[in-house]
Amino acid sequence: MPELPDIVAYQRALEPRVVGKRLEGIRLGSPFLLRSIAPPPSEASGRTVAGVERIGKRLVLALDGDLFLVLHLMIAGRLHWRKRGARVGGRGAVAAFDFPDGALVLSEASTKKRASLHVVRGRAALAEFDRGGLEVLRADGAAWRSALCRENHTLKRALTDPRLFSGIGNAYSDEILHRAKLSPGKLTSRLTEEEVGRLGAAARAVLTEWTERLSADAAKAFPERVTAFREGMAVHGRYGKPCPDCGTPVQRIVYAENEANYCPACQTGGKLLADRALSPLLRGDWPKTLEELEERKRG
Repeated sequence: MPELPDIVAYQRALEPRVVGKRLEGIRLGSPFLLRSIAPPPSEASGRTVAGVERIGKRLVLALDGDLFLVLHLMIAGRLHWRKRGARVGGRGAVAAFDFPDGALVLSEASTKKRASLHVVRGRAALAEFDRGGLEVLRADGAAWRSALCRENHTLKRALTDPRLFSGIGNAYSDEILHRAKLSPGKLTSRLTEEEVGRLGAAARAVLTEWTERLSADAAKAFPERVTAFREGMAVHGRYGKPCPDCGTPVQRIVYAENEANYCPACQTGGKLLADRALSPLLRGDWPKTLEELEERKRG
């Protein structure tokens, strides 16, 4: 799922292409995309884009007349800048937003059709999409600590909770925890003050670095290959590959449609975290260290 750095990159790429331009119309290639009834999408036609905004992991096209188009790409949704009149309905293209100089095309490479478009009127209606999470790059240390320690969760769950932090998902939470040298399974209630500060510094550094990097790329060309697995990431999507800091093979925990990637040497004191899918089956036989795991594999 595109996260804060990815959404900001889309925002930076779209601003010079659509702000001040007339939206000629919206073409829907899938009936599942539109999740609101009133006002209808046709009411957006002919309006000028006043700005491109972000709410968490949602992208917002602000139109004149206080009308807003709210896009949530979910896991498989991606945006593309195409020639005017680009076809929808084929190869996963579920919508096109037509402008005088081109078309913003939304594709979704999934049969589950989770991406959504809402058309809303007024700032009050738009505010309902804000889950309340802290904007990390605009927050001070006190606000960070308050959000992090508000509830007792694992660090992985806390960082990816949109009610606590805005725009952080599966990929960048892994990178933040690795930068902070903290276990994804550690509880927020057990953090020391030094660890709270270290995690906050890591979150700001990781999000700043990736936002600047992706935004710089977006200034050169529209971001067509948005992915959660990027060259240069330390642990996310790098299962079995060496940690860039110590060389230890990266490990992961898979649960539902998510996963946590971590370095046992850097983050968990050499211990392996129990995989929820396998540990109930293995019970007491779950290996506690990387050495035990390697010995099991050889056996």
